[in-house]
Amino acid sequence: MSDKILIVGAGAIGGFYGGLLAKAGAKVSVVCRSDYNIVKQRGYRIDSCDLGQWQFEPEQVLQRAGDYRQDADYLILCTKVTDQIDRIGLIRDAVRPHTAIVFIQNGVEIEAQLQDAFPDNELVSGLAFVCCNRLQAGEIRHLAYGKLMLGNLPGGVSAKTRHLQQLFIRSGIECPINEDIIAGRWQKCVWNAPFNPLSVLSGGLPTLAILQQQEQLIRRIMQEVCDIAAGCGHPLTDDVIETNIQNTYAMPPYKTSMLLDFERGHPMETEAILGNAVRAAHRQGVACPRLETLYSLMKLRALQIQNQSQ
Repeated sequence: MSDKILIVGAGAIGGFYGGLLAKAGAKVSVVCRSDYNIVKQRGYRIDSCDLGQWQFEPEQVLQRAGDYRQDADYLILCTKVTDQIDRIGLIRDAVRPHTAIVFIQNGVEIEAQLQDAFPDNELVSGLAFVCCNRLQAGEIRHLAYGKLMLGNLPGGVSAKTRHLQQLFIRSGIECPINEDIIAGRWQKCVWNAPFNPLSVLSGGLPTLAILQQQEQLIRRIMQEVCDIAAGCGHPLTDDVIETNIQNTYAMPPYKTSMLLDFERGHPMETEAILGNAVRAAHRQGVACPRLETLYSLMKLRALQIQNQSQ
């Protein structure tokens, strides 16, 4: 019997990873709102730099998770993490006692809300190291990378998580597991913390241009994230900064997800990526002057969007 998987928030990331799971033989359904009509009619067209082109036809295309007509083995949450999105309300009606809740989302210290709401369900943190954009409704372009890291909360790796890992590996991507997935979240923040806000504050520059002009600033911001992670008991490897720098030089110029949200006038993940990191630094007594500055400037950008929409 195929695994029953429900993707909630099936944009670029949800559509891409959902399409991979379908390729691996799972029965994948999606909840999407803005793209509902197009995806309902013709599914997704995915164009990948590494895996070629394919059509992903979900089992069910839904506007609400509560409309799902089966019991999900895995519910994979891929929405943005902002104050405007009620993550618990979006998924509650589809969660069953045996459902593993997987969240593939940006940010640090974002798991407590899910742990509190679903204390009896297996909770899996997913970290997508991928360059992937939604071109238009139902069309996804995979530009580079694609690795997905998985691990259980509060720690360890369960048999169910290892089974999900094998589905992703079968689909053709790298899918490591991490027994300290909280450290993995800080590892991803090392890249997100400089590049996401700087892409907005620079007026829309792609990642490569930012790195070429401001490599030393980026390295210092990355070091502050490493210092906070260590202060929180999750020290990162000594090569994490250099690895992120070299990987960014190697990938094509890329518009970050935060920049795309800004350009569309959508709420940005400022709190999940920057605010939570700054608050963790204050709690642990770790200095992070550059992160504090980025956070303050991004709050001003958010105010700009708010004022323009009034």
